[in-house]
Amino acid sequence: MIRFTKSHEWIQVQDGNRGTVGITDYAQKELGEIVYIELPKLGQVVKAGEEACVLESTKAAADVYAPVSGKIIAVNEALRNAPSTINQTAEESGWLFKIELTHPEELKSLMDFNQYESIIK
Repeated sequence: MIRFTKSHEWIQVQDGNRGTVGITDYAQKELGEIVYIELPKLGQVVKAGEEACVLESTKAAADVYAPVSGKIIAVNEALRNAPSTINQTAEESGWLFKIELTHPEELKSLMDFNQYESIIK
């Protein structure tokens, strides 16, 4: 199951309480070429809607927000040396971090693909 936020993050949930988070393809196109990323720290605890990491592009810097509350259990280390991977596959190998959800019910407040698509048109 993939869910989306109004601020253009996505989360794909596996095993009920673990999710992979990234920005949408739409967001990476709006940002332009991503040249730097500040990933969250392993073990960091975030709340839904809080800044989790920062992307810098040739156009601007952008905060990436946690779509749900939880603990960061993995980060995409490959992005440190190749942040432009996000531009190539934002919704696949350009994922940012993995999170262990502390409040899975927060997923209910996120959008499905059709709802998200309607806000970006």
